Amino acid sequence: MTDFIPVSRPHLTALEEEYVLDAVRSGWVSSLGKYIEDFEAAFAKYCGTKYALTTSNGTTGLHLALVTAGVGPGDEVIVPDMTFVATANAVAYTGATPVMVDIQPDTLCICPAAVRRAITPRTKLILPVHLYGHPADMDELSSIAVEHRLAIIEDAAEAHGAEYKGRRVGGLGLAGVFSFYGNKIITTGEGGMITTNDADFYNRAVFLRDQAMSKEKRYWHDMMGFNYRITNIQAALGLAQMKSIDAMLLRREEILALYRQAIETSDSVRLNFTANWAKSAYWMICLEVDAFDDQKRAGFMQRMKKRGIDTRPYFYPMTAFPMYRNKTPPNVAAKSVIGINLPTYHQLSSADIARIGTAVNEELRDLSAR
Repeated sequence: MTDFIPVSRPHLTALEEEYVLDAVRSGWVSSLGKYIEDFEAAFAKYCGTKYALTTSNGTTGLHLALVTAGVGPGDEVIVPDMTFVATANAVAYTGATPVMVDIQPDTLCICPAAVRRAITPRTKLILPVHLYGHPADMDELSSIAVEHRLAIIEDAAEAHGAEYKGRRVGGLGLAGVFSFYGNKIITTGEGGMITTNDADFYNRAVFLRDQAMSKEKRYWHDMMGFNYRITNIQAALGLAQMKSIDAMLLRREEILALYRQAIETSDSVRLNFTANWAKSAYWMICLEVDAFDDQKRAGFMQRMKKRGIDTRPYFYPMTAFPMYRNKTPPNVAAKSVIGINLPTYHQLSSADIARIGTAVNEELRDLSAR
């Protein structure tokens, strides 16, 4: 029987096992231990930021970053309409209102012109998402933020190692937030990280993350905080993953190159776009087919699964969900129904990608013949 090819699979080596076992044997298995500090230091150095702070996952990292930035009830935060729901949810957790705007049709990232049109007196912050590993247009967004005295927090959950004009994401705004879920480029199983160059922001985030406990008077709390910490075991896994991150990013470039050889592309069948000012992390290989609608895409994905190949659809618009229902902007409406993600992980072989490419080509030819 043909092996099933999943969309994602973590890349784990003997080093991950060694570090995790060391953390277990040390007895430091909760939210204290050397691996937490070492992981934070390694990640900050990698992103080129002064500080990094682990969190229990990417969503809590976003929430903590927003609260630390002073976002709260009555505020508005501008987010792209096409992203994982956690981006909007984290804003809503603060009591603020997520304001969804259109994306750029090539990068799939938030459209600066749409951001400018959405600004009101209640706007507090811009929350761009480096979607599928491609960085947003940060110069344009920064210019808007400075003009209107707004903060920027980068949702870099999918973009470990991505670069904007030679600078790694995570240090291009007030803060950046990463996810280490099992399908991300590097993983801690569950986990997240906040990066920043702002000392006051960092210290405030540390305070709030640890139940807002006084540093001078242990177990004294004069405000509400959060338990958003990671464990030493998870950090051990993360530190080991950092040793391989460059190799994993390089492998993703190789995987995309193999897909370009295997899949018959055209003006109406496209793989990942990369702007000339960007270095994408290629978290997911993206395939866009102009002939798709929601129903045709679903049928294509079902047929691929019967061939033993898993795929996933592009994120649905936030404005399509009951809790955020609103008019979907045009680029999001068009793009969200024509895109899928193909299997993207370190261990994919050339033969796997050739098999996937053959299946894609045959299914798309059958689709055009119908």
